[in-house]
Amino acid sequence: MAAEQSIFWLVVPALNEELVIAGTVRALLALEASDAQLRVLVVDDGSTDGTPAVLAGIDDERLVVLRREPPDARIGKGPALNAAYRLIREVAQREGTVGRTVIGVIDADGRASPGIVPEVSRYLADPAVGAVQCRVRIRNRHTRLGLLQDVEFGCIADSAQVLRDAIGSVGLGGNGQFTKLSALMLFGDSPWSSCLVEDVELGLRLHRAGIRIRYVRQADVSQQAVVDVRRLVRQRGRWAQGNLQCLRHVPGLLGSQRVTSLGLLDFLHYLITPWLVPPASVVALILLGLSVYGQFGELVPTPLVASVADMPESLAIGVTALLLPGTIWGLVHWLRLRDEPLERCLLISLSYPVFLLLGAAGSCRGIARHLARRDDWAKTERVAEKA
Repeated sequence: MAAEQSIFWLVVPALNEELVIAGTVRALLALEASDAQLRVLVVDDGSTDGTPAVLAGIDDERLVVLRREPPDARIGKGPALNAAYRLIREVAQREGTVGRTVIGVIDADGRASPGIVPEVSRYLADPAVGAVQCRVRIRNRHTRLGLLQDVEFGCIADSAQVLRDAIGSVGLGGNGQFTKLSALMLFGDSPWSSCLVEDVELGLRLHRAGIRIRYVRQADVSQQAVVDVRRLVRQRGRWAQGNLQCLRHVPGLLGSQRVTSLGLLDFLHYLITPWLVPPASVVALILLGLSVYGQFGELVPTPLVASVADMPESLAIGVTALLLPGTIWGLVHWLRLRDEPLERCLLISLSYPVFLLLGAAGSCRGIARHLARRDDWAKTERVAEKA
C-alpha cells in the first residue's frame, strides 16, 4: 500500500510587501511537489500598501491569505507565524492529517530552489527528525555588500551548519525552515515567541525537547541582501539583541540530558558572544592606539609592537591577519558555488574587515537596546526586482 502524501504548507509572513510578494507566491506555487500536496499561506500582517490587491490578483486554489488587523497585527514575525500555525493545525485536525503536515517558513522576498520539497521530505522521513533548515543564499549580490552577505550565508553559515549537523546543534533561520506540525504542537498555541530571533528560539526549544534538527545544503532559499550600511547595522543589532533574549534558555540547556556536550558548547558560544564584542573591541582599540603612539611618540611596548624595529614586520602581520579570512572565504565561495568570478571573490578580502566591524557595531547597538529594555521590531526593507 502506497504511503500517504505529505502536506506542505509554505507560510509567507507579509507586511507591506507589494514589491516582492507576487513573485514569491508564484515561485512557491510552481515548485516541484509530485510526492506532496502543496499549499501556500500568506499572512498579511496588516499591510497598508498594495499587498492585499496583489494577492487578490493571484488565482490559485492552493493559495490561502490570512489577513490580520491591529492590534493583533504588526507586533512581530513570531505572532504572525503563530496565527498561521493555529489555522493550519485546525485544518489538519479536521482533515486528519496532523502526522503528515509540514510547515515551511519562506520570507516575503524568498525564492526556493525547485527541488526543495522532495529534498526536505527525504530528511523528514526519519521519525527522529522534527525540523530541517535549508541553506540560504543572497540573490542581489551584484553589489559588494550583497556579495559579502552571500559569503556569510552561503559559505560561513553553511560550513557552521554542516558542523552543527554532525554534533546535534543545527540552528533554525528565519527563512527556509521546515518543521513537522506534530513537533510544533508540543508547544501549545504559540510555538514561536515574540523574541527578536523567534527562529533561533524555536530551534532551542526543539533541541531541549529532544527533537532533532537537520541541515539541508542540497536545497536552498535565496533572499535579498540588506542594501545599505545603516540597515545592515540595525539588522545585526536585532540579531544580537535577540540572542541575548534567548539567554533565558541557558539553564534549561545546561540541565538537558538531550543536548550533547559539543552542542551545548555551540549554543553557549553564539548566545554569549554578543556580550563579548564590546570589551573585545575596546581592548583592540587600546592596543591599536598604543601601537600608533609607539610609532609617532615614545614607544609603549604592546603585543602588536615591541620595538620600533618590529614595526614593519608587525604591520605586515597585521595586514595579513586582516585580509586572510576574507581571502579564504572568497576562495571558498568561488570553489564551492561557482556563480561569481574569481576576481570578485578575491576582492572580498579588502571589504571583509569592514564588514566584521559593522557586525561588531550592530552587536554593541543590540546590547545597548537590550539594557535599555527596547525591543520594538522593524521589518527589513525590500527592493524591487525584475520579473
